[in-house]
Amino acid sequence: MTNSAILPYPIEPILELPIDTKLAEALLSSLIEYGEQLHGRRVWLACSGGRDSLALAALCVQLYNQGKLPFLPQLLHVNHGLQANSNIWAQHVTDWAAAQKIPCTILQAHVIGHDEQAARQARYDVMRAQLNQNDVLLLAHHADDQAETVLMRLIQGAGANGLSGMQPWRVQTQGMHRIVLWRPWLTIQRASISAYAKRLKLPYIDDPTNEGGDNVRSGLRRDIMPVLAKYNPNVIDNIARSAQLLSDAQLIVNAQAAKDLQQTEVASLQLLPAQRVLNIDKLQQLPLYRQRQLLHHWLGQDEPLPPAKQLVDDVLGLSQRDDHDHQTMLFWQGRKQSYTIRRYRQQLYRLSSDWLKWLKLPLAEQTLSLSVPLLLANHLPEHQPISITLRSDQNITWQVQMIPNELLRLLDDIALKATLKPVLKITPLHRNTRIQTALATRPQVGKKLYQTLGIPSWMRESLAVVHVTFRNAEDEITIELPLLLLSPFERWVLGSDKSDPKFNTDSKHLAATVNSYLRSNNPL
Repeated sequence: MTNSAILPYPIEPILELPIDTKLAEALLSSLIEYGEQLHGRRVWLACSGGRDSLALAALCVQLYNQGKLPFLPQLLHVNHGLQANSNIWAQHVTDWAAAQKIPCTILQAHVIGHDEQAARQARYDVMRAQLNQNDVLLLAHHADDQAETVLMRLIQGAGANGLSGMQPWRVQTQGMHRIVLWRPWLTIQRASISAYAKRLKLPYIDDPTNEGGDNVRSGLRRDIMPVLAKYNPNVIDNIARSAQLLSDAQLIVNAQAAKDLQQTEVASLQLLPAQRVLNIDKLQQLPLYRQRQLLHHWLGQDEPLPPAKQLVDDVLGLSQRDDHDHQTMLFWQGRKQSYTIRRYRQQLYRLSSDWLKWLKLPLAEQTLSLSVPLLLANHLPEHQPISITLRSDQNITWQVQMIPNELLRLLDDIALKATLKPVLKITPLHRNTRIQTALATRPQVGKKLYQTLGIPSWMRESLAVVHVTFRNAEDEITIELPLLLLSPFERWVLGSDKSDPKFNTDSKHLAATVNSYLRSNNPL
């Protein structure tokens, strides 16, 4: 198949052609370094058909044939459909792979946008979807790519993390799906790969857009790197070395930030990745530079790209405010999801958009008869819990678990009449509902109750009251006994008004006891 972008060499087997020692040593050294992590994993190779990826594929074929590489990766070629020759290039890669007897899969990608970043994102998305859990994607990025990446990020004002460039081994997680990006050639210069491709007469695709200067990377490659090389011929190696040193420094920073996070996060209010919470008092005990690093680390969890410095500064400013305005909201559009950062009292919250949508879903009112005949009819073992769903969508479910037999035993302990028919009810807490917590001196309602319990505004539609009602069939008297107030994260024992002539038992004692049998599960 002929095309002006494809070098006019015939497609021929390369098994018997000479191996480049320098390129092979880099690959095999990386194989030794990450051999334990690679063991048992499936390896794929991202192959555009260009010089770098085709050269890496050729080297893998040669080393595998010699028994030096324990696996033969499967090629993945992504057809973006952005150029008139895209289909021709995909077929060319297929033909070359067939000649080398290396497996090859062609993937179709839909690019949203027209820039290089959009194409890159589409390429990784479709390849990630192809890979199974913990699979490894082998990439042919080299020292020149690393130098260009570092310069690009320097221009953008990146910190140590960004200036550390691409990592040779990086675990990438999206939701519950985890893959690994493996780059064994980050110490190899483009010139070495070009010489190897020329010796093998590889018919690689020379994409004209790579040198077009129509994006930042190609502009740096064409205009800036040659000028820097005049000042120092070792500029590529030097930048790559600086990236490695910064990477080591960033590991130290990350370790300190992770340690600080353990001391400052509010574990009882965490629901990862939906809600992350920091204690401001503990945050402010740290030196200012560690506060910034901690906030950078805290905000960027669950996202592939770090937050901007301006956002970190704004969140730091929010944490330092000494007023009682809890309405301020900061927004961050991450790569995976958008987030809202809010402060309530002495706590910082990072709330995902999906989580905030979930919190607005209506709570389901639940009723369960606790009559002994009904429980026996359902053949419930003595200690088997029943799960009651209060709110659910495709991602998050909030359930309450209870053991009816244990609750019945408690009701019997307070000598309730056999003629009373107990019913467990879980109902949403309305703003005008008056309730009294066990530690309060009188019932409260609405805003006063929320302030007493420390309920942030976005959680106030997610409160539910657990109570038991008793109905005497003879005189039709209904008695309501409040037990617990629940949120997705906390619960409060409730009391009742003892002046009510309908019911004067020690409801606080009962509710506190029931608290040990009724468990509110954090949403999953």
